This record gives sequence, structure tokens and C-alpha cells, in this order.
Amino acid sequence: MRTERRILLKFLGAAALALWIVGIPLAQPASAADKVTVFAAASLKNALDAVNAAWQKEAGKETAVSYAASSALAKQIESGAPADVFISADLAWMDYVAEKKLIKDDTRANLLGNRIVLATGKQDAAAVDIKEGFDLKGLLGGGKLAMGAVDSVPAGRYGKAALEKLGVWSSVGKDVAGAENVRAALLLVSRGEAPYGIVYQTDAAADKGVKVAGIFPEDSHPPIVYPIAITADSNNPDAAAYVDFVKSNKAAALFEAQGFTILK
Repeated sequence: MRTERRILLKFLGAAALALWIVGIPLAQPASAADKVTVFAAASLKNALDAVNAAWQKEAGKETAVSYAASSALAKQIESGAPADVFISADLAWMDYVAEKKLIKDDTRANLLGNRIVLATGKQDAAAVDIKEGFDLKGLLGGGKLAMGAVDSVPAGRYGKAALEKLGVWSSVGKDVAGAENVRAALLLVSRGEAPYGIVYQTDAAADKGVKVAGIFPEDSHPPIVYPIAITADSNNPDAAAYVDFVKSNKAAALFEAQGFTILK
């Protein structure tokens, strides 16, 4: 029996060697290292999931995506987290990693635009005319205003800037429930834990549990821009092709379907 086993093992070894010699590669298991690792702002989840599915179908490649606040992702990249591509929800956090030489500058591009809105879980809530001095304090009725953390999360920064420009921040600043990212803020509104929240228009559209009560004037806050770049440490040969696909017309249609605007 042992003799027969040795003969079988020799045969299998010889067969493998023959395949290698004639150039037929042996099958290798897929690994996480083969995937394009993407760090993306939480507000991109629905749209980018659709884009990544299209990328996999067309290119036969896979992605591994981490969604979180842009601030958290930038700090993770700074700490050496193995990302290939970073998509931020604002220019500030992309500038942060750029200043630390953590991205390949020639791959950086402005990808998408968005709007911020006042969202509520009250389906019968009246429309809110968001203008200078509007009574947001009265709307809250003693409840909390859900927002991304205003000192770090892009959506929170945009929201605070808008409320300051409209002269409302001083009356509601103490009522803010700061969340770790914009999707967490959206969840507070959807669950009824906060009567109103400031989120991206695309987030509100993605959650059937909330409705848009009003849209903030575009001139009340800095332009909302989502930049994309390949990280400096990435050596993934598929990263550049992935970024090209994300910037393609096919991907643009998927982003637009979720309410984003395309920046060219």
C-alpha cells in the first residue's frame, strides 16, 4: 500500500511539473491581496456598492471596501492601514493625506458632488423653508439635531457652516447629537431618536424611513466635493484600472441614480 502511495505522489508531482514546464498555471486560491482595497466615505455606500458590482462583472475583479467617516479613514491610512484607493467626502481630508505624502498626487481627481438637507422621520412633517434665521430650534421641540461630528465628519462640517451662515447655529449648537459618520446620524433620524438631522441628499434618498424637509442653499456652505486618489503605498496593479472605472460613464450613471452629481 505504501509503495502504491509513493508511486501516486510521484505521478502527481511529475504532472504538476509538466504543467509548469508547458506554461499552464496551476490554480491558485483567491486571496484578499488580489482585491482592490477601497476606503470610502460612509455616504457612498449604496452607490459605490453598485459601482463595485459593475466593476466585478466587467473586469472580473473584486474589491474590499471599508466605509466610515472620511476623518477616520484618513487617520487609518496615516497609521499604515493597507488601502489602495481613498474616496473622501470633502477636500480637507484628502488634502490632509496629500500633505503627508500618503497619496499619489497624479491620481487625484474630484469625482462627485452632493447636497445637504434637513431630514426627518416624521412623514407628515411640513416642508421647511431653509433661509436666514429659520426657526430650527422650534422645529426640534426640545429634541436633538442629528449630525456628523462637526469637528471632523465632512457632513457635520458642511452642516455647521450652513447653520452659521444662516445665523442659526448659536441657537441649536447645544442640541446637536454628533455621530461618528453621516450614516449614523441618518439612523438616529430614521429610528426617531432625533426629530431632525442634517445629512446628504443621497443619504436621505437611501432610507425610506426619512423624508427631506428642506434643502440647504448651496451658497450657505463650502462646495461638497468627493475626491478620489490612489494611496502612495499601493502596489496593486488593478488600482489604476479601478479608479478609471469609477470615473467612467458607466459608473457615472450609477452615481447619478443615487442622487450624486458628476464632477468633470
